[in-house]
Amino acid sequence: MSFHLIAQNNSNVLLIEIDKTIENKTYYTQKKEHKITQLKAFLKHTTSLEQKYDITRKLYNDYQSYQSDSALVYARKNFQIAENLNEPEKLNQAKLNLVSIMGTLGMYKEGIDVLNAINIASTPNLKGSFYGMTRVIYGQMADNASSQQEKEKYLLLSKQYRDSCVGYYPTNTVPYIIAKADWYLDHAKQNETLDLLLPFFSKIHQNDPNRAIISYIISQAYKQKKDRKLEKKWLSISTLSDLQLDKKEYISLRSLAFLLYEEGDIERSYTYIKRSLDDAVFCNARLRTYEISKMLPIISESYQKQNETNRFQLVLFLVSAGILVLILLALLFLLSKQMKKLSTAKKDLSFANNKLSELNDQLNTFNEKLNLSNNTLTEANFLKEIYIGRYMDQCSDYLGKLDEYQRKLNVLATTGKIKDLVSAVKSKEYIENELKDFYTNFDRTFLQLFPNFIRDFNTLLISEETIQLKEGEQLNTELRIFALIRLGIKDSAKIAVFLRYSISTIYNYRSQLKNKSAGPREEFEEKVMRIGTSNK
Repeated sequence: MSFHLIAQNNSNVLLIEIDKTIENKTYYTQKKEHKITQLKAFLKHTTSLEQKYDITRKLYNDYQSYQSDSALVYARKNFQIAENLNEPEKLNQAKLNLVSIMGTLGMYKEGIDVLNAINIASTPNLKGSFYGMTRVIYGQMADNASSQQEKEKYLLLSKQYRDSCVGYYPTNTVPYIIAKADWYLDHAKQNETLDLLLPFFSKIHQNDPNRAIISYIISQAYKQKKDRKLEKKWLSISTLSDLQLDKKEYISLRSLAFLLYEEGDIERSYTYIKRSLDDAVFCNARLRTYEISKMLPIISESYQKQNETNRFQLVLFLVSAGILVLILLALLFLLSKQMKKLSTAKKDLSFANNKLSELNDQLNTFNEKLNLSNNTLTEANFLKEIYIGRYMDQCSDYLGKLDEYQRKLNVLATTGKIKDLVSAVKSKEYIENELKDFYTNFDRTFLQLFPNFIRDFNTLLISEETIQLKEGEQLNTELRIFALIRLGIKDSAKIAVFLRYSISTIYNYRSQLKNKSAGPREEFEEKVMRIGTSNK
């Protein structure tokens, strides 16, 4: 999910993306299964207990929100390996994983028994995780409690353990952030929750499973603030993360379905709640299945009523269309009579039409010449775009081949041909020279297309922050970034690959130059895109 999509305030854009993701369910499932299959193959061929511990833990993590029964199998295997390793930290971590999946499966007593058996004093750095997991399982027991008295008792225990774990988690870690935000929400401190989570969210990688959790908590903060629009937006972001990582145990899609139901979007709400139930059953997430089963009849009944209404409207439309057809036939009959009367008048106009025909022929000839000129200009512009695109692709591809060639040399070196290849493997001079030539050619070509780019670019900056090039430079890094933007390459990831920088570095350059803008910073890149247009 792109940064641009997250920035959209229009929730319909996010909902359309969710619809596409649901339609492409098979793609995400195959991607997940491929990763799991690879891990199983590694596990089958390794004999090291350390490696087996790491692989079974990864398999547990991949199965945790995907297939609970399989996750339990690998949590137990991980625990057995940890017992053989006899390392307290790995053993306690394996026990905590076991408790987590037992909670998902509704095995609360078994999970509490495992927690009580943990000697957490032997691993003080896991105290935060220990209290956090205890908090989670008591929270699950509260959600599944059969009486209000039990529910209040387990909720109180969950909150006490949450408050304890905050003191043991390292600050600025995901568990700390989540626990702290939960505390803020529990005390109706929505602004503090958002101040904590919104900056942190921008740092989370797209493939991080915690991305969905953080965005869900943000949605709950906006829910408390009664900002339905932003609640819907962040629920949608959380849902996209869950679906694209092919999680089966989640809460966001179910919550979003109910919100859409309240807004009257019954068809989409029904699709979402049905997918939530299918995933919960597949995962064997008993609590989620129970929660969804309470909502499904309500939404399903509304969906059926809407279908009945649609069918009635369709019948009404067909009847109305039939009546209109009859009216049309009557009008056609009357029109044919009028056409006969007009036939005589048309003969009188024939001479005038012949004269107009001659004028039209002359006008058509002129239009053909004008169209030919327009087509020539369009073709010239198109060729220029093709030239730029192919030039950049070819150069970037050439650099990629150089990198691949160097990796092949390293492989040859590791096979024993050290004397022949070691100097070539260590030398980066060739690649650096090619990079220098590549950027020089890019600068020269770009400035041929936009000769006044540097001057016009500096006019967009405040006077004391204009860019001054060093002697011999055509463009520097900052100018190259915005040269690529001027060519239509706006994605920071693509710019980073092209210039061999990290995405964060590119983002910082863009932000710094926007802050130096002589006008509104949000209009800066739009103004850059207009550089040179008056000359074309």
